[in-house]
Amino acid sequence: MLIAQISDLHVMAPDELAFDRFDTAANLARCVAHIMQLKPVPDAVLASGDLVDGGGAGEYQRVRGLLAPLGMPVYPIPGNHDERAALCAGFGDHPYLPRAGGQVRYVVEHGDVRLVALDTVVAGEEGGALGADQLDWLETTLGAEPHKPTLVFMHHPPVKTGIRYMDEIALDQPSAGRLARIIERHPQVERITCGHVHRGMQARWHGTTVSICPSTAFQYSLDFR
Repeated sequence: MLIAQISDLHVMAPDELAFDRFDTAANLARCVAHIMQLKPVPDAVLASGDLVDGGGAGEYQRVRGLLAPLGMPVYPIPGNHDERAALCAGFGDHPYLPRAGGQVRYVVEHGDVRLVALDTVVAGEEGGALGADQLDWLETTLGAEPHKPTLVFMHHPPVKTGIRYMDEIALDQPSAGRLARIIERHPQVERITCGHVHRGMQARWHGTTVSICPSTAFQYSLDFR
């Protein structure tokens, strides 16, 4: 199974540019065209948060139009720039999403792989967290299929990146600590994949790999100082 990931699309209203510079919609359109030119094309696409910049219904309508050329299932989750209810309404034809705009956590059995989506968004905050109820749900969900290869995806990464600003608004340490203990008990988790950081990174973490997807909108610079 071939899975593509896109993240931090930050689609805005027409004629708006991110930081008065980046045409995020045009960048996403080029990314979508690139995905559809791959040989073979992916079986699924994960959209790991910050699909839009302001959380408005019009932005979600626009992002749906930009994603429409993708001929495979697209599985979205929210980031800190998203508004849950508007996201769920904008993707209202996706039956696994909550109807009332509640927490966006779900499981999809796609081919030989389980895709487990987590919702790290804290309303009104840039940083993320995973509450006890969601972590309990994850433990139960992973325990139900202990031998099936599983990919967990969420917006905020549980690892430090060395980008100081992003580390200040990452997944909070209590959440990351309990998540680590759960992952250690479930070796079928092949990977945790995230967004939020606007750079591509990978790290080994508690028996699995954490990968961070670069943004389609713009990249943060890498400064080793």
